[in-house]
Amino acid sequence: MSSVVFFFAGLLVAFALVLLAQRLASFRAQTPDDYAGGAQSFDIRAVLNGPIDCEGVIYGPMGRVASRFCAQMNADWQGNKGRMTEFFTYDSGTTQDREWRLSVDNQGRITAEAEDLVGTGIGWQSGDAVQLKYRIRLPQESGGHVLDVTDWMYLAPNGAVVNRSQFRKFGIKVAELVATMRRKEDM
Repeated sequence: MSSVVFFFAGLLVAFALVLLAQRLASFRAQTPDDYAGGAQSFDIRAVLNGPIDCEGVIYGPMGRVASRFCAQMNADWQGNKGRMTEFFTYDSGTTQDREWRLSVDNQGRITAEAEDLVGTGIGWQSGDAVQLKYRIRLPQESGGHVLDVTDWMYLAPNGAVVNRSQFRKFGIKVAELVATMRRKEDM
């Protein structure tokens, strides 16, 4: 009987160590302060402004490519308030439109709203990176699930933006997105 108890205790400890490692040494462990004082300054009002080309890949829960896409985006800022429209074309032939309403305060805090968000997204600009967290409701044809999203956007030396996003349900990663965004006049 005691060997069964030890087995389950060991299993519980291993599970706790895996969760701890994910919290301390993984994508989710990053904070905006990790990028403070970077070589460049990522001000979304300047970097994500005007017409933008985007291409990317969405990975499923097992790490395999689930979808590829291209997107045409356009962002327009009036002071600290901005609007970014996105038109996605997926490898399946389906399309998707989204409009973000963004706001940035003087400390670099970002708020974001869109029709498919549940509540308001929040984020931070810090050094050469931007973090944005929000809850998104998938379209009904994709199950209508509400997922927790963490977006990280990193400014590359040439002005391009590399975006990595993780989508979670009940804390379990169900998808990941990697994309690049470039202002059209920079191409």
